[in-house]
Amino acid sequence: MQTVDQIIQPHWLIPVDTRQSVLLEHAVVVDQDEIIEYGPVAAINARYDSSTRIVLDNHALIPGLVNAHTHTAMTLLRGFADDMPLMQWLSEHIWPTEAKWVDRAFVEAGANLACAEMIKGGTTCFNDMYFFPDVVARCAETAGMRACIGMIVIDFPTVWAQNANEYINKGLAMRDQVRHSPLITTAFAPHAPYTVSDEPLQRIATLSAELDCQVHTHVHETAHEVEESNARYGMRPLERLAQLGLLGPRLLAVHMTQLLPGEIQTIAECGVHVVHCPESNMKLASGFCPMSKLTAAGINVCIGTDGASSNNDLDLIGEMRMASLLAKGFSQDPATLNAHKTLAAATINGAKALGLEHSIGSIEAGKKADMAAIDLSHCATQPVYHPVSQIVYSANRDQVSDVWVAGRRVLENGVLTTLDLDRICAVAGEWHDKISA
Repeated sequence: MQTVDQIIQPHWLIPVDTRQSVLLEHAVVVDQDEIIEYGPVAAINARYDSSTRIVLDNHALIPGLVNAHTHTAMTLLRGFADDMPLMQWLSEHIWPTEAKWVDRAFVEAGANLACAEMIKGGTTCFNDMYFFPDVVARCAETAGMRACIGMIVIDFPTVWAQNANEYINKGLAMRDQVRHSPLITTAFAPHAPYTVSDEPLQRIATLSAELDCQVHTHVHETAHEVEESNARYGMRPLERLAQLGLLGPRLLAVHMTQLLPGEIQTIAECGVHVVHCPESNMKLASGFCPMSKLTAAGINVCIGTDGASSNNDLDLIGEMRMASLLAKGFSQDPATLNAHKTLAAATINGAKALGLEHSIGSIEAGKKADMAAIDLSHCATQPVYHPVSQIVYSANRDQVSDVWVAGRRVLENGVLTTLDLDRICAVAGEWHDKISA
């Protein structure tokens, strides 16, 4: 009999596989940071022993959720400027406020708050885009979270860098600093085609190919963006990105609410990943990502929350429900984006987009032990006929009881084990007082 670190026995095991399995009386074997195997409880108990046996009688165990697009530090601007379109929100409120207040301390406080919120909601990995990415990387490691940290690039000067080349160079230095981290990966993060000019985008395309590094950018977010690109460049943003060599399987195209049929075909042929942020898009009235058409074309679509200043939360369980319902309403087909496919979009699809599908995104032998347990005994999810349907259509993030990242239990019975939540909230309150004054 082999001794292992943990044996976890949920009521329902939902590994997120091609068979859309829901397994009863199964257990997951974890040793160090890895899933060794899963199988029927009797068979597991015959082969393995552990001093840590976690029995979750009322719970579904799922892979950790992957938030494929966010701006973690912007939790400190949650509710700061609401109920207005994107460009007014950015140019009149967010960018001036960031210019005044963003520094290393701001980013640390906001990222800590975001990590706490995401862990408590079952998210184990996030893809970030913000200033001082080295600070965000450190916060994620302290929290015990997995993160893809964006090497942000934008044409105009900020407290982080003065020009596009400096952004790229500082990002590459950060990438070198975290290269040995088991939890942190990196991606180039040019903000958007309307804020990054041709020369830095071409340099990013070259470096992305040389380093085999993902590229994460907002694109086709609003009709205004497309109109501006046509006026300025004589072409739509996706066509411009194609000419600059950026369309391909390393590209994560965020939002994509303004798409023509030919563009859908092009991104399918190029292997581009699409990150759907339904709540942010609706709140800013930016439009609707045609998820049913994208998935029908074979495009890998994953889910992100966007920042908490435009959503206004980092709740992927709520985002899953919204994505599925929007896809049904948009396509007028209730079978579109069923519960299993929606859960896959928030787990394995996000892992694929980040180039991490061999390590995370599903519960299977050899992958990292990134998992979340959801208590379905709450009245809102009773009775349980189909646990995946209950998770997507009925559950809320407060039902997440336990979370593991690389085998480490970062949430235990609803309590964070790596972060001081009271202190994090107190610091966020201090920032509120400064900014609102």
